[in-house]
Amino acid sequence: MLGRVRRTVIVTAVGIAAAVIPFLGAQAASAHGFSSTVYAKITAGDEGHIRTAVELEYDLLVVSAADSGGDDPLFQAGTAAFEAGDSGAQAAALKGHASTVLGYVSDRFAVTSGSTACQPTQVGDATIGEREGVPYADLLLDWTCAQRVDEHEVRSDLFPDGEGYVKGTKTIVTYEIDGRTGSAALDAAHPSFSTGQAWYDRFGEFFLLGAEHLLSGIDHILFLLALIAGSRRLREIVLAATSFTLAHSVTFMLAALGLVEVPASIVEPVIALSIAVVAGWHLWGIWRRGTHAADLETPGHGHLSLDRAGWIRLGVVFCFGLVHGLGFAGALGIDEAWSWTLLWSLLVFNVGIEVVQLTIIAVVFPLLLVLRRRAPKVGIWATGAVSGAVSIMGIVWFVQRISGS
Repeated sequence: MLGRVRRTVIVTAVGIAAAVIPFLGAQAASAHGFSSTVYAKITAGDEGHIRTAVELEYDLLVVSAADSGGDDPLFQAGTAAFEAGDSGAQAAALKGHASTVLGYVSDRFAVTSGSTACQPTQVGDATIGEREGVPYADLLLDWTCAQRVDEHEVRSDLFPDGEGYVKGTKTIVTYEIDGRTGSAALDAAHPSFSTGQAWYDRFGEFFLLGAEHLLSGIDHILFLLALIAGSRRLREIVLAATSFTLAHSVTFMLAALGLVEVPASIVEPVIALSIAVVAGWHLWGIWRRGTHAADLETPGHGHLSLDRAGWIRLGVVFCFGLVHGLGFAGALGIDEAWSWTLLWSLLVFNVGIEVVQLTIIAVVFPLLLVLRRRAPKVGIWATGAVSGAVSIMGIVWFVQRISGS
């Protein structure tokens, strides 16, 4: 019987993995996937000007600006520099076509004072930076505003869906101006905000951003599914989810506030490895114990009543949660110095993540419990198949991220 369970789990897992690897692998290997994030920091400039530091994905900026401005030389020079990985050539391509680039950005990113649009002037040449291993173009703009008021409206529809290159672009804005500090998340549904916006509007945007980030992050979803599949009791999944939440909340806050910095080249492969390990843990249990894999090995003592395997798994989940928090922070892209306003925005972003996570657990785990009780063998096969496919995907992503492919 144990051999039959092993064979069934292996065959089913391989079949599912073969079906999903081409799609998920292509997504993991993409430079910026299906979406993009723009970062803008707004401060008060000289003589009443408004100054914005805008960061945009370099390759996306090149193709979008060239297409919008009909500037094929920009496309040729910019693409060649991108493919060569030469940051100096990338900066030179933007400098040689500065008017095209500025025209594209100013058409889709605007600052308004009162009822009058402020006029942008580029300060210096564009420079090249990097976020999560992807080259970003950094533009510094001064905005001349005819009216000097306490509130300014900021609008962004950079890299819209209609261009056909990416979907669901987010613009993360932080501002310190007119005695106000804060942050906002702009997208197609909410393309603008006022620096005088109410706190609940700003927090609502970050709550939705957190929820959307978890739903769109296939690696985090698979990690959560691996946790659910390997949990034998409701107590275990609750403790695992709580441990994961506490761990990633700590590193998320520290990294987003600029207190901890770990390169994406380390964080992303470890996240992929965590998916494979957590899913593989359940497969190992099935391999050793067959249909008894969902049973406690030895009765636990104390209030939590976890056996040795449960405690070890909890510790592993906590450690990997620390790394996932760095991934969440990297995706959000805020690394500003400490401020209470930013801290609350980050907390609300984190709450958005947790609400979606708990919702997935509340929907999936009860169904798994019912399946295990009514058809234990089917329940084991199903969780084994899911864990096998998830583990294989984690390994594939780990190799891709280590190799940089």
